[in-house]
Amino acid sequence: MRAMVYHGPGRKAWEEVPKPRVTEPGDAVVRIDAVTICGTDLHILKGDVPAVTDGRVLGHEAVGTVEEVGPGVRTVKPGDQVLVSCVTACGTCRFCREGRYGQCLGGGGWILGHRIDGTQAEYVRVPFADTSVYPVPAGVAAEDVLMLADILPTGYEVGVLNGGVRPGDVVAVVGAGPIGLAAIAGARLFSPSRIVAIDLADSRLEAAGRFGADTAVNNGRQDPLAVVHELTGGLGADVTIEAVGVPEAFELAVELARPGGRIANVGVHGRPATLHLEKQWIRDITITTGLVDTSSTPTLLRLVAGGQVDAGRFVTHRFELDEFPKAYEVFAGAADTGALKVVLTR
Repeated sequence: MRAMVYHGPGRKAWEEVPKPRVTEPGDAVVRIDAVTICGTDLHILKGDVPAVTDGRVLGHEAVGTVEEVGPGVRTVKPGDQVLVSCVTACGTCRFCREGRYGQCLGGGGWILGHRIDGTQAEYVRVPFADTSVYPVPAGVAAEDVLMLADILPTGYEVGVLNGGVRPGDVVAVVGAGPIGLAAIAGARLFSPSRIVAIDLADSRLEAAGRFGADTAVNNGRQDPLAVVHELTGGLGADVTIEAVGVPEAFELAVELARPGGRIANVGVHGRPATLHLEKQWIRDITITTGLVDTSSTPTLLRLVAGGQVDAGRFVTHRFELDEFPKAYEVFAGAADTGALKVVLTR
């Protein structure tokens, strides 16, 4: 089969690799129907995730059709179309029993495209299939469900829920890429009084307005701190969500929060960021970090199936499965191409 293979920082190739097979009783081999590229894949290609080694098949998001299952699999069977979650859960360890699947101790967590071969391929092996794939609801498009593999639960859980968004809050989202937009869409479910989107790209700020942001700030031309203070009587935002993964974005998110505010870091950081405790120790702020658990995936599936969340609007570009090199170029050049999420289908 063919797959997108990592060969060290800045190097990848769409090439022939062995087709995966069932190796453990809980495995499922899934034929990929639709797959996407994540900002985390770009971080990997920059060398920010050293655990990803030469020869690894990239990718951790997909919708596909089950081709084969191990003897221990009970919840899906060959022929079922399923969502392959970005997080794999053993289902039995301490953290899985708490619903914190991202911290799985039993061989799961974020492993696809990280510690084992991932989804940017014609087939993928999914361990612990009973607790790591979800049947696609009838009548819902595969590319809509694909948005629930990572970005929607990440923005919702690590941004909105960790940030404790409440009705009436002022929410500032630093970064209006796919994760930031997912956080905006998720925050809207909790009726904040205002959502402020901050980014350097006008195309992404325009998208933020479509996803529910009330105010857009291009921080290349405007001072976001001045804008947020004007909106809040000088206090700052109740919740800030960092959705970029660079030190400047995190430091801005901390600065934008009011005393007693909550700062939810979602971005994948490859460089140290400075936390000015000499200024912040007295301000009663709360800072959260985290890897998505995907414990919200069943809820989000119901919201998408019921029409309360429009997942399909994330998709801006579509490709055939063998057009991965071109898709990466478009996604990596989002400031010029306007790409939010690219979808590749068989």
